[in-house]
Amino acid sequence: MRKSNKFSPEVRERAVRMVLEHRGEHPSLWAAIESIAPKIGCVPQTLHDWVRKHEIDHGMRDGVTSDERERVKALEREVKELRRANEILKLASAFFAQAELDRRFKS
Repeated sequence: MRKSNKFSPEVRERAVRMVLEHRGEHPSLWAAIESIAPKIGCVPQTLHDWVRKHEIDHGMRDGVTSDERERVKALEREVKELRRANEILKLASAFFAQAELDRRFKS
């Protein structure tokens, strides 16, 4: 089950931009996040996650970018499909091999 996104991408971008712009006015990143989160209508941890994701995506922090994460998900789906298809082909191959053996013995 997927959680609903209460905030549009535009709101998220604006909130992150506000944190980055006002970071110098606060003693820490967390203090900036705590002051801006109520203005956006989210909890500070949510805004902190958005900021962290932005920093990773823009090379400011180490981690897996959103694009890389999506690519990995797509590759995992493809691997799952290929394994399923491979299993079907193995079963079909065994079925037809057995049918060929049965036909030879009946002749």
